Amino acid sequence: MSNGDKRGKSSSGLPIGMCIGLSIGTAIGAATDNIGLWLPIGLSIGISLGLLFGDKDGEENKDENEKENENEDDTENKE
Repeated sequence: MSNGDKRGKSSSGLPIGMCIGLSIGTAIGAATDNIGLWLPIGLSIGISLGLLFGDKDGEENKDENEKENENEDDTENKE
């Protein structure tokens, strides 16, 4: 994978969270006839959820990278 692919994958939680938050905010705003209030609230919630999703992906990638580095170190020490 190129660096662009890794970077795009690790931050994919933010746009998904924003879409979910905007959808929920729009639905609640339309139901309560107050879109002006619920749209930014939904967006804020979505950004928060997106950052949480992105952090989980980042932690998994970090753990995988640490394991790869340990394996490379072990290989170098054996030689």
